Amino acid sequence: MAGINVELTVPVDKKIGVLCGGLSNERDVSLRSGKNCLEALKRLGYKNAELVDVDRNIAETLKQKNIEIAYIALHGKYGEDGCIQGLLEILGIPYTGSGVQASSIAMDKDVTKNLLKTHKIPVIDSITVYSSKDLCNFTFKDLDYPVMVKPVSEGSSIGMTKVNYPQDLVEAVNEAAQYKTGIMIEKYINGKSLTVGVLDMQNDVIATPILEFKTKTEWYDYKAKYTEGMTRFILPAKIDDNLTKYIQNLSIDVHKIIGAKGMSRVDFIIDENGNPFVIEINTIPGMTDLSDLPAQANNMGISYDNLVAIILNSALFCYYNI
Repeated sequence: MAGINVELTVPVDKKIGVLCGGLSNERDVSLRSGKNCLEALKRLGYKNAELVDVDRNIAETLKQKNIEIAYIALHGKYGEDGCIQGLLEILGIPYTGSGVQASSIAMDKDVTKNLLKTHKIPVIDSITVYSSKDLCNFTFKDLDYPVMVKPVSEGSSIGMTKVNYPQDLVEAVNEAAQYKTGIMIEKYINGKSLTVGVLDMQNDVIATPILEFKTKTEWYDYKAKYTEGMTRFILPAKIDDNLTKYIQNLSIDVHKIIGAKGMSRVDFIIDENGNPFVIEINTIPGMTDLSDLPAQANNMGISYDNLVAIILNSALFCYYNI
């Protein structure tokens, strides 16, 4: 397949800060993403690019380093939820990816699901509680087990548990409650796990080939995502052309409904009857050696460096007129 070259719209003399690390539970993954993105930026000619490990002094750090463009490679709380985006807007620093509102919506699985339901996007049945004490307010006799219990505002499968029996539900909810967010209790679907990248490029929104993954773990947990050899990618996914097109179109719809910019990744599961359901949208997909989006982009002829260029081009130049 012929490679796709991306025209750079960001002047190569700009001082770019690759924001990574951060304060979330996904810090280690973010550092890996940031390192890879920085190396790509250097190869693209951005010699003034540098890593910026985000801490609570980030505003002062950005000013001291004279960062002109923020390339956000943060995952999780404070990086993917609109917090850093809001700070950058106050500082007047253009940044890559989605804005404050879209980032905040996408980070909250419950808010995302409710918004998608209003647009008739298929999602999995669930309820959201805020502690195990709240369970007494719900009737669980009609809840089919197994279920997935997850914090509503964490990524990388952190805090998630598959619950097979009712007597294990409270323990799983208490585990998820450690992450200080709402707790989603979602019907478990045993089916094909898929993910689709969405890219904004050349005034168009495109979906990548669909990636299907098979794990050596029972489900796509943190270990499966970030341990080499634990997950096998099937790319493109082994589904028929009509379903492929339908899921890709759904992914673009989700991207637009949320208001995502630059890039996103939409995760799906297909049940035994061939019905796809949206699980979540990720507005800053991982960029590690084992991450989904780089593999999907490569499958359609977009190299890692050109993927980084696409993401960089999403920085909000027009907003700041620079």
